[in-house]
Amino acid sequence: MKQVVKVAVAVVLFIAASSGVQAQSKTAHINVQELLSQMPEMKAAQAELKKLEETYRADIQGSLNELQNKLTQYNNEASAMTQEENQKRALELQGYERNIGEAQQAAQQELAKKQAELFEPISVKAKAAIEKVAAAQGFDYVLDATPGSGVIVATGKDLLPDVKKELGF
Repeated sequence: MKQVVKVAVAVVLFIAASSGVQAQSKTAHINVQELLSQMPEMKAAQAELKKLEETYRADIQGSLNELQNKLTQYNNEASAMTQEENQKRALELQGYERNIGEAQQAAQQELAKKQAELFEPISVKAKAAIEKVAAAQGFDYVLDATPGSGVIVATGKDLLPDVKKELGF
């Protein structure tokens, strides 16, 4: 009988100790998207991407203008040309259109590659700062409170001001 009491007491103590450990976990939240958008490095990266995008857009627009001019010229001269020459010109215009489409796709791919290249170190820096602030303040879990990220209620400690301070802005 004493063995059963000892086992029961041990089980109760184990459950109480486990509950106490779980109750000590601290949770905080941060809107990571807001943090990233306010980082000076992100603003500089976005400006660089915008400049690159405008360059690609200007090149493609120039090609489109050239295509439009050729199309107008060919339409004006079509009545004076043979059917064979007109077919040859139509194929040439299709080639220009295809090249412009390929250039647009290549520009999109280059922009996506450049964005990943620029944003990766910024994300790593933000994550390191979040981890440092969370550890310094004793938080075991930090949830992303960006709208749409799945956090329904974010009434705990918001680390955004502290992380911004850690990053120096």
